[in-house]
Amino acid sequence: MARARPREQVRSRGHHAGLTREAVLEAAVRLVDEQGLTALSMRRLGAELGVEAMALYHHVGSKEELLDGLVEHLFSQAVPAQDAAPEPVAGDPDPWRAVMRRFAHDILQTLLDHPHLVPVVLSRPAATPPVHALLERALVPLRGAGFPPGRSLDLVYALIGFVVGHVATGGGAGDGSAARREILAGQDLSDFPLLARAVEDAPVPGAASPFDTTLEALLAWFEPQAG
Repeated sequence: MARARPREQVRSRGHHAGLTREAVLEAAVRLVDEQGLTALSMRRLGAELGVEAMALYHHVGSKEELLDGLVEHLFSQAVPAQDAAPEPVAGDPDPWRAVMRRFAHDILQTLLDHPHLVPVVLSRPAATPPVHALLERALVPLRGAGFPPGRSLDLVYALIGFVVGHVATGGGAGDGSAARREILAGQDLSDFPLLARAVEDAPVPGAASPFDTTLEALLAWFEPQAG
């Protein structure tokens, strides 16, 4: 009987602790942040929360649903409710651009804060009602700017795909081109004169980062057409 007590205590805590789906997802994010994605299992997550693994299935029906929930949780952090409009950018008359810039940068920062979860975001569409609500919120400023509905969704998906791909390939918030130049500068480029000259050509001081340059190009391409 004494040996069974710890397990009974764990099961009891799981029954009375008021465990919620949000608490399960937050604990899963912490576990992956600290120990990597391979450490995530229902048993290990239950141990982190002080409950039996079976108690988790009241909140996430399977490991697959848990992974979808992690994507949902990340995007909930990245796209909070827009309580206030972002500060306008000088010379930029289009408020939708400022909203989309913040949308992209918020996703970028969230993924950089949780790098072990990037493979999950890459591999799962997370087509859940909470994710649908986030997409709905992102579409609001585009509707006001006169975007056709389909093009609005194309822009939102293009921004998400760009940001996720940027992080997945090792990009950050700053200028990663300097590090790439250093790598190339140490190699023999005598057979590649254009590349060698490009490496030697110093970047313009104060120039936008590659991330922001590409972001602005995307926004410009999706500019709503007059008429």
